[in-house]
Amino acid sequence: MSDRHVGVVGAGYVGLTSGAGFYHLGHRVTLVDIDAHRVDVLRSGELPFLEPELERLVTQGVASERLHITTDRTGLALCDTVFVCVPTPMGEDGAADLSSVDAVVTELAALLAPGSIVVTKSTVPVGTTIRIGERLEPHGITVVSNPEFLRESHAVHDFLNPDRIVVGASDADAGQRVVDLYAGVEAPVLRMDPASAELAKYASNAFLALKLSYANTLAELCDHFAADIRDIGRAMGADHRIGASFLNPGPGWGGSCLPKDTHALLASAERGGVSFPLLRAALETNAAQAHRVVAKARQAAGIEAGGSLEGVRIGLLGLAFKADTCDVRDSPALTVAAALSAEGAVLTAYDPGVSPDSPAIPGVQVVDDPYLVAKDAAVLVLLTEWSDFRTLDWDLVGTLAQRKAIVDTRNLLDPAVMRDSGFQLVSNGLGDGEAQRCG
Repeated sequence: MSDRHVGVVGAGYVGLTSGAGFYHLGHRVTLVDIDAHRVDVLRSGELPFLEPELERLVTQGVASERLHITTDRTGLALCDTVFVCVPTPMGEDGAADLSSVDAVVTELAALLAPGSIVVTKSTVPVGTTIRIGERLEPHGITVVSNPEFLRESHAVHDFLNPDRIVVGASDADAGQRVVDLYAGVEAPVLRMDPASAELAKYASNAFLALKLSYANTLAELCDHFAADIRDIGRAMGADHRIGASFLNPGPGWGGSCLPKDTHALLASAERGGVSFPLLRAALETNAAQAHRVVAKARQAAGIEAGGSLEGVRIGLLGLAFKADTCDVRDSPALTVAAALSAEGAVLTAYDPGVSPDSPAIPGVQVVDDPYLVAKDAAVLVLLTEWSDFRTLDWDLVGTLAQRKAIVDTRNLLDPAVMRDSGFQLVSNGLGDGEAQRCG
């Protein structure tokens, strides 16, 4: 196993996982971030976010002095390969904002020695790697694309056990040097040109978004035709051409990647003069999910269609975009909360990963006890698939709530348990109608 000195710029989910992962593979790593507080937290052995197994790897790496976390970028001059893992948020026009990437590249041009490699691991639009390469070529620095495919709450597993390693390089030798960094990882290596590598990342995330929007529309059909989306998902997933993942409905899809990457791919298509109505429809379908959840909540609360939610107390179970993470960025739960708040509902929420001390969420009181969510609630709405919610004392919840009614957007709860507790359970595409009492 080779011992290389790897640099990583950015200590977010991708950068921190990559830095810890390369340390685990036997390399020395210099991980740089501009946030001094985050660096101090990481050096103390804590993580500023939830991510299974990552804290252990980071702690081991720091203790071994082979994972150096710092705000000082001058140490990157000792690295032969530097991964750029900074945010590329969605701009006002839907395209990716590359200002952070460009700022890092400017600094690296002055720091790195000729023969070094800069690797774009941040998700960037097609053509970015070539453009950066043209800027760095006069300095003798080569640029390679190596997009990440990490799932939050599974990031360490995905880094060490990926479905594929994608390397896009115009220079075959530089590409091989990046591949060599992954020695010890058992996964197919897919070599291609930089543009194809960049587009592969967007294409993958946008396809997952399409699949989720399709599943959510199927769930809506199931509500109308008394069909069961779980059975439909099993039947579809048994076909190896389709696969079982991303067929579970929810309140919409979100997170830090799918929304911005889908918008960015659509923006790229528009710049290239390519019509992509399928992708636009997936976004429109996703935007409609919050209104569908609001309609279910209204009916479950005993309010007629179109009736006012002004002053109606609603409890929300879950705020993060998925379970086992504290990430609320572009969370569909927050989109639903905003839609309910806009109609005057009084909202109380609980999420195991979101502290009441976290930045305020407009229109939502965040509490640290799930049972406080139920107090005097006309209806509960389950928005994130935390397994903790399955084991709540639903008899106790029923004594606290004004009305025993819950909208389960994730189909997480056991209908038999809810029936025994006297709850009206409104599912998402399980054929129980819009608001039919269990039992």
